[in-house]
Amino acid sequence: MKKSYVIDTNVLIQSPYAIECFEDNDLIIPLVVLEELDGLKKADGEKGANARKAVRLLENYRQSGNLLEGVKLSGGGVLRIETNFANIPLPDELPEDKSDNCILKVCKGLSENIDNLNQIILVTKDLVLRLKAQILGIKAEDFTTEQISESDACYTGRCEAYIPDELIKDFKKKGIDSANLYRTTSDGERIETHFTENEFVILTSDKSTNKTLLGRISGEKVVPLKYKKSSPYGITPKNVGQYFMQEALMTGADKAPLVIIKGMAGTAKTFYSLATGLEKTFNGSDNEYRRIIICRPNAQFDDDIGFLPGSEQEKIAPMMRPVIDNLEQILDSGGEDEETMLNNKVAELFDRGIIQPEAMNFIRGRSISKTFLIIDEAQNMTPNQVKGIITRAGKGTKIILLGDPKQIDKPFLDERTNGLSYASKYMKGSPFCWQITLLASECERSELALDAIKRLNI
Repeated sequence: MKKSYVIDTNVLIQSPYAIECFEDNDLIIPLVVLEELDGLKKADGEKGANARKAVRLLENYRQSGNLLEGVKLSGGGVLRIETNFANIPLPDELPEDKSDNCILKVCKGLSENIDNLNQIILVTKDLVLRLKAQILGIKAEDFTTEQISESDACYTGRCEAYIPDELIKDFKKKGIDSANLYRTTSDGERIETHFTENEFVILTSDKSTNKTLLGRISGEKVVPLKYKKSSPYGITPKNVGQYFMQEALMTGADKAPLVIIKGMAGTAKTFYSLATGLEKTFNGSDNEYRRIIICRPNAQFDDDIGFLPGSEQEKIAPMMRPVIDNLEQILDSGGEDEETMLNNKVAELFDRGIIQPEAMNFIRGRSISKTFLIIDEAQNMTPNQVKGIITRAGKGTKIILLGDPKQIDKPFLDERTNGLSYASKYMKGSPFCWQITLLASECERSELALDAIKRLNI
């Protein structure tokens, strides 16, 4: 059955090309959505940029026909602007002058129109609007085109397998064919094993469970970790997850230009990334990276940065406090009069431009080369933002996306629609992307933090 989708403004703000994602179904844009797009088109940041993209796309369709009567979409459906149903009554508790309620009027009017044979569905990122639609008997859905599946969300970038004991020596020297690895059922029966490119593997000897090795899938082979014995800026791995994370971070931008690290707070994602960045910037061969750029997306801050007083660096300074905390731990040598010296060391890194904090707004449009680019709290990015960041990578740049998909601060994003999860799904299997999820048991912040994770079900 053909459907008619009524599109809310927030769908176009998050994904301006959503208009082209509904196959052969009809799309209806209420007039109030145009008014909201008009009000947002001059806004700073991604919100304004996406509003302008959506308006330009609608203008292209306007030039090909009459949007009030309907214009054919490439998928076979029809796009039109709806100007009617302003007088459709709503419950007294829903103010008629509110934009969301104007959209509900359109949906209600279309549903009650006897000439309309299509099923009417409201598409919105606003959970409250979906609840109000249900109260009025209107079917409502989230925009799911950029939503990943539950199975994709569970990908950790690591797995376990058995290795024939007689092949362990070969593995340590040059790696072995991954077809030699296998898993077993609970009854001990071998099962066929499939691996993903750059997936990390915990190998257990099939003769002794006390023999374990760490490797990575590279093409048709599983190879040993190259940087297992490294200690970037004096930091050494404390668990399996950190060994895998170190391997991904230490590998050069020519082989691993994109690294995705997921994990809850306390698993040393930011700490280890900064330590590796400093190691590569100061001690790397051939001036591997010129600088470290770090961004921390923030739901409110990104849109309001233009209105805050001070220079760009002064505006984003409050967001850099967690970064400074990590730097202090990395640089702390434990001296008695260390506090002042430590502050000076950290300040010098920023003053010399070795570490440069950036707001997300100012990454747009740049081509960044020979840079160790860390995006912290990347779960607060939209899929559109993460596309923009990854495509900014110039020659010799390494991009590290860090975050916890379960800790979302940005409106209209969740565990399956945020940019970090989106990148993890669509870059999975790419030869240019290495990713790893750190486990709750690998929290190294403190014994209290680990105990709290277990007891509070974080």
